[in-house]
Parts: sequence; structure tokens; C-alpha cells
Amino acid sequence: MYMDMATAFLLFTAVTAYLLWFTFISRTLKGPRVWPVLGSLPGLIENCDRLHDWICDNLRGCGGTYQTCTCAIPFLAKKQGLVTVTCDPKNIEHILKHRFDNYPKGPTWQAVFHELLGEGIFNSDGDTWLFQRKTAALEFTTRTLRQAMSRWVSRAIKLRFCPVLESARIKAEPVDLQDLLLRLTFDNICGLAFGKDPQTCASGLPDNGFASAFDRATEASLQRFILPEIIWKVKKWLRLGMEVSLSRSLVHIDEYLSDVINTRKLELMNQQKDGNPHDDLLSRFMKKKESYSDTFLQHVALNFILAGRDTSSVALSWFFWLVIQNPQVEDKILRELCTVLLETRGDDRSKWVDEPLVFEEVDRLIYLKAALSETLRLYPSVPEDSKHVVADDVLPDGTFVPAGSSVTYSIYATGRMKSTWGEDCLEFRPERWLSSDGKKFIMHDSYKFVAFNAGPRICLGKDLAYLQMKSVAAAVLLRHRLTVVPGHKVEQKMSLTLFMKYGLKVNVNRRELEEIVASIKKREKKKEEEELYGNEGIKWNGISGVETVGGVV
Repeated sequence: MYMDMATAFLLFTAVTAYLLWFTFISRTLKGPRVWPVLGSLPGLIENCDRLHDWICDNLRGCGGTYQTCTCAIPFLAKKQGLVTVTCDPKNIEHILKHRFDNYPKGPTWQAVFHELLGEGIFNSDGDTWLFQRKTAALEFTTRTLRQAMSRWVSRAIKLRFCPVLESARIKAEPVDLQDLLLRLTFDNICGLAFGKDPQTCASGLPDNGFASAFDRATEASLQRFILPEIIWKVKKWLRLGMEVSLSRSLVHIDEYLSDVINTRKLELMNQQKDGNPHDDLLSRFMKKKESYSDTFLQHVALNFILAGRDTSSVALSWFFWLVIQNPQVEDKILRELCTVLLETRGDDRSKWVDEPLVFEEVDRLIYLKAALSETLRLYPSVPEDSKHVVADDVLPDGTFVPAGSSVTYSIYATGRMKSTWGEDCLEFRPERWLSSDGKKFIMHDSYKFVAFNAGPRICLGKDLAYLQMKSVAAAVLLRHRLTVVPGHKVEQKMSLTLFMKYGLKVNVNRRELEEIVASIKKREKKKEEEELYGNEGIKWNGISGVETVGGVV
């Protein structure tokens, strides 16, 4: 009896102490509701289908920064369980630039991706990351790499992407544009990364063992973020669920890339004899004086595939969807395209579609770049990113972040804040990226437009991404008018990358450009006459006397 009373008293004391502690903790945190023991998990589950908008709503209500507990358990809540979420550009600059060393990827991120990406540039910190960054940066600044990307993209557009779309148009069959774009960018990034074309975007859209293994390995690795570390490690030990798929996929990837590397070594040895130089990233690393292990070279290739494949294809999917919803933007893009091609290829329409745009033509598409940037502002390919806090710190807005906790900066929310982008922040308006006369592209501060990251880790392939996206967008819009299949739902998929949950099913129709071309010619003729004679000028035609130009005589 005495023991029962003592046990009850101790239990009552423990519960009371916990509730007092929880009440104190929950009051110090602003943001989504925190529940006993479960922390903010109920809110995450309830809003899993609109996670990014839910985070955005919370940030708007809290002035751009809030803190929450993923688990409301003493001793863990202030460290591993505490998450600081922000979209304040000053905080983001502090995290990504001023205190860069204090906010690495961290042990959780590295553990999740280690088997797939090893210590590659996408998954490493410190000296390991810095060495790879410097080495890769030297390659990305070379014009030859950009030219190589242009060749891969142009070939894929001409021989694969456009024929698939044209076939769908002729057969009057809908096509999943997101899937097609994923295949296209996968072929391109593999070509650029290690010089081999997996041909996933070929006619009939065939399966490819390496592509499938890469997809399964990526999906299994991402699932680890959802589960507590102890759970996925137990599943790995017991070989359960997607951990089995991950192990098998990694074996397939290793075999494929080992064959690529061994073949490339032989090719590089005979390069001087056959005069067939390779300009892919893998070959560039292999040609350097340093001796890299095959495992390191594999991780180099895989890291660049992961970074360069999904991001561009997802951005293009949202771009086409937004353009379909905004015909006035589509019209301006088409007018810019036609204006450039009239100057570079003349009025022969067949020459416009026989070959994809060359680099110099793509570079002149200012409004198209603005529309793509506006897409990335509203629908960034990577909507959220997290960092580990090494040492106690205070963010510029006064938020204290303890060592061992994590900081998430919401790229999605950053592009949707009135305080940063104005009252029209939710509108798709490419003009915000142009000078007042519309002739120059204006890049906004990289800490309010974080789609390509910022600071020392800013995306090395930013220019290559724009090159690929502009080339693909121009090729599609010149040839086809797209419409979303009636009844098709366009929703966000909750993933580290902002995929469309059900893809983007579109109908493909023939593009008619006659009216736009005629309008451009009329405008150019009027402009020439005004420059020659003035707005109210006149000219003598030698026959009928006086011909009016800008007014009535």
C-alpha cells in the first residue's frame, strides 16, 4: 500500500514537472502549435499535402522567423528537437555567408545520403567540400563546358524531345511533360557529367537500368528524412522496406559507373592516337595531375547528376504550367523569340524549327529568362533547405539558436513575402526582373532569391541551368501550343524537390506564328519610318506628291 502511494506520488510529480516544463517551452516558441511529447508532428501530418504553404503561412504570422519542437521531450527539445525556420533575407545571408562555417550540412544530412553520394560536393562539409568546390569551380568557369552543355541540349532537343512532342501532336495523345522533361535533363546531365547518353528520352521512352536504379536510390534516401534516424537504421540492419531497394540500386549504380570509368581510362590513354577528346566533367577530373580513386570519381558524377537533373526539369514543368495560365506572358515570350529569329534566320519559318537555337540566340532571350526566374521565385526546385548549428548563435533578427539544433530556411516562403517582394508577390510577373525599358535583365539580391542557393555554396551550374531551360522552353513554345488536359490536377508533391504530384499532362497543338510575325514586321516598319522621317515627317515619293507617315497632311 505504501509502495503504491509512493509510486503514484512520483508519477504525479513527474507529470506535473513535465507539464510545467512543457508550458514554459510552448510559450517561448512562436509558430505552429506544439503538443506534449509529439511536438509539432501533428501539425506536420495534418498539413502534409500543403507543407510548403503551411510553413509559409506560419512565417507570415510570425514576422519571418519562428521556432518549433519536432519532439517535446526534456533535454532533447532545446537541442536535436529544436528547429528554427526563417525566410528573412538578413537571416539567410547570415547563415549562408557571414557565419557559413557555423551552419554546415551536418551529420543528419550526411548520414542520410552517405551511401549514395559519399563525400561528394553535394554531401560534404569543411575541407572535403572546399577542395571539390575549388576543383569544380575551375571547370565550370570554362567556356568549353558551356559549349559542351549547349551541344548536348541541342542534340537532345532536335533528335528526341521535339520528335516525341510532335508524335503526340499527330496522334492527338496527351503527354506527361514532367516525365518527358525529367528524361531529357537526365540524358543531358549524364552526358555532361560522364560523357555517356542513357537515352531515356528516345522514341518510345524506354526504361534504362541506370536511370531506374538512380531514381530508386534517391527515393529511398529521401525517405530517410521522414523517419527518425534510429528507425531507418534498424530497417537497414533488418533489410526491410526501401532499404532493400536502396542496397540493390547502389550495386547497379556501382557496376554501371565502374564500367564507364574503366572504359574512359582506356579512351583517355588512346586519346592522342584517335584524336577524340572528351569534355565531360568525369574526364576533366581524370585528366588532372591528382590521382583520384574510382569511388571518388563515381561520387563526383552522382553528385552532379543529383544537383543538375531534377532541378531544371521541375522548374521547366512549373514554367510551362504558369505560361499556360498566363497567355499574355506566353505572347511576350513568343514576340521576343520571333524578333530574334527574324534577325538571325530571316523570314523562312522552316529555318526556325529545323535547328534548336544556338548559344548567341539563346543569350538574347531576356524576357524568357525573366519568366524562368519568376517561376523559380514562386516555385523553387528545392523549396526548403536545412543546416546544422555548430555553436550557439544569434540571428540578425534577435533569434537565439543553440548548438546542436537545426535551422531551416524556406526558399519557397522567401519568394512569397510582401515584405520582400511587394504587394503583388503572389502574381506571376516577369517584368519585375527587367529594367524600366524592358531591355536589360536585373538579378535581384541572392538572399531574397535563393533558388540557386547563395554564399560560398551558390550553384556552380546556374548559367548552365539557364542555358538548358531557355533552350528547351524556346524549342517547345516555337513549335507547339500546350494546354493542360481537362480534369488533370496540378498539385505539389511533398519531397525535397518540388515535383508535381501527378505530373503535368498536356495536349500538344500546332503553334501558329503568322499574326505575331506580321505584327512585329509592322512595328519594325513603323519604327524605321519614324526614325527616318520623324513622327510627323513627310516624304516625297516622286509620283503622287506627298505621302504622310506620322500624321495627316
